[in-house]
Amino acid sequence: MLQNSQQRYGLVSIIIHWLSAVIVFGLFALGWWMLTLTYYDQWYRLGPWWHKSFGICLLIITILRVLWVITSTKPAPQGTKLEVVGAKIGHGLLYLLLFTVMISGYLISTADGSSISVFDLFSIPATLSDIPGQEDIAGEVHWYSALALVILAGGHALAALKHHFINRDTTLIRMFGKSKRK
Repeated sequence: MLQNSQQRYGLVSIIIHWLSAVIVFGLFALGWWMLTLTYYDQWYRLGPWWHKSFGICLLIITILRVLWVITSTKPAPQGTKLEVVGAKIGHGLLYLLLFTVMISGYLISTADGSSISVFDLFSIPATLSDIPGQEDIAGEVHWYSALALVILAGGHALAALKHHFINRDTTLIRMFGKSKRK
């Protein structure tokens, strides 16, 4: 089943969700590790190349995800009214932080007017590069929004586990393509 239903998520939503999660946590780990690299380290240029390439891929996936969410059915939310409102706010913040991290990353990478190479397949041109202190300001925004994103994503995972083990509902298993608990 490719599309979502009222009972469960479809394959498109599931793949986008888990692919985004893996990329977000992978990029965070890579970015944190890159802070330890010195100029003479062999990964000094390769690490950022991978980071930027996967960051652009995540941007494309996130844009497609937003379009998919807008145009497709979603399973009915489960939990108390407070949990449902909290989930809506949390999901909104996840999207806001995703775009904040990616836009600030773009602004860091293009501050000197250089384009961003995506796996050497194509390049994203620099469109804004003359903002005073652009690289430093965008760097601060990028770091703190990435940190907030990973913390919020961890909270998102804990909430799903709470639904599964305490509420004993199908919130978590729906993101694995199932609609009923065994």
